[in-house]
Amino acid sequence: MIKFIKGGIAKDERGQIRFVNDFDMSLVRRFYIIKNADTELVRGWRAHRIEQRWFYTLSGSFAVDIVKIDDWDTASSDLAVERIILDTKENQVLHLSKGYGTAFQALEENSELLVFSDFGIENASNDDYTYSLDYFINRK
Repeated sequence: MIKFIKGGIAKDERGQIRFVNDFDMSLVRRFYIIKNADTELVRGWRAHRIEQRWFYTLSGSFAVDIVKIDDWDTASSDLAVERIILDTKENQVLHLSKGYGTAFQALEENSELLVFSDFGIENASNDDYTYSLDYFINRK
């Protein structure tokens, strides 16, 4: 399941506060920040069979390509790939339930993507499915 959790911005003379109050973080076990070296690099494909993740753009914007894995032993290379643009201005959290693969490309220099996971790092090696960047032929 792909779901968006909408946030907001409160502004006054002191500045602004960005928030996503409807993001229930009770399942979160860890987080990390992705900052690609440049806007040409695509980081992916990595899929998770049991881990769900949430994504929030700290700065800039990212193209996120998403594929629902059909077979964990041999995923079909012609699966539909959905592209979502995450932008700081949208102020939302993208939630991906388990079973998806992702590839990320920064669309602006110095873009940063905050990623939350519901599994600790000790489980990462047991739920890490990687594919070459050209594996899914429907990537835009």
